[in-house]
Amino acid sequence: MRSFKNLGFLSVFVLPVLLFVGHYIGGSWKFLLPCFVFVLVPVLDLLVGTNHENLSQAESPNPLYRLLLLGWVPLQLYVFFWAAQILRNASMFEIVLTAFNVGLLTGGIGITIAHELGHKANKLDRICSQLLLMTVSYMHFYIEHNRGHHVAVATPEDPATARKGENFYAFWVRSVFQGYLHAWKLENESWKRKGINPLNLRNAMIWYAVFPVLFCVLVMALTYSAEDQIKWWVYPMFFVLQSIIGFTLLELVNYVEHYGIVRKMDSNGRYERVNPLHSWNTSHLISNFFLFHLQRHSDHHTVASKPYQYLLHIDESPQLPSGYPAMILMALVPPVWFSFMDNRLERWKKTLVLA
Repeated sequence: MRSFKNLGFLSVFVLPVLLFVGHYIGGSWKFLLPCFVFVLVPVLDLLVGTNHENLSQAESPNPLYRLLLLGWVPLQLYVFFWAAQILRNASMFEIVLTAFNVGLLTGGIGITIAHELGHKANKLDRICSQLLLMTVSYMHFYIEHNRGHHVAVATPEDPATARKGENFYAFWVRSVFQGYLHAWKLENESWKRKGINPLNLRNAMIWYAVFPVLFCVLVMALTYSAEDQIKWWVYPMFFVLQSIIGFTLLELVNYVEHYGIVRKMDSNGRYERVNPLHSWNTSHLISNFFLFHLQRHSDHHTVASKPYQYLLHIDESPQLPSGYPAMILMALVPPVWFSFMDNRLERWKKTLVLA
């Protein structure tokens, strides 16, 4: 009998509803979405706890799961045209708040889905991944994550692996800028191996720089009117702000997932193979519903193409004290983060020595 245990992932569609409801009720209700994500979900994680049950791929080939992922793509694109409409008569405060709320969707859910689809062999999935990344001006992630991070994770060569004692803000600068430059390096080297000059129109990084700009111009061209009460430059400002919020959420997740973990090097100077010990995990039920089990991150690095709904809870992996929403809040306050995580990291390392 086909299992539908993973239908909890449908709860993700609550988030855009909260965005719309909060806006149209107005007032303090416009904070409904961030309060839900960063207050209610952590509380529910605490109350409901973890679920270590693993879903077998043989047990539940649920076709609704892929439709859910692909269905998010047109919804996210619609959100931009909706936002452009409501910005027409908005104050500067409302513009910034709308950018923050939209960034929670595009970064928290959109990039998570783009992350999964970008690992698939199916051409439609890969196109959808790049469309979602386009809306947060982070298309280079498609190259850097697959060909960079998954190769060098938990080593000093990986910009997206946080070092022990490194605060999030220092990590953000390194991961954002070095990650972007590394994506250029990877793409250029790929063309050089083929004997082709990297400065050609098939170089993906060139188009990855152009597409977000074209998308922003398209949204503005289809929605802006000279009669609007705000200047035209508000639209690109909104797009840039929500992009920064979106990819900052991604970098917060990167920071949480690999903080302080380093792969061992053998006598030949080679790093050990990536295994389930090289990512922090959490199986808190509620936040995992909203993130499609991304928080079971070690299994993702073991088998990158595995659908997230099947990612396994692995007892041996280092475990976070809460789900990503609560951990993100901790990461934003370095003293709190270090007080929680440094001792936990050292205790986990001691278990490896004693094992």
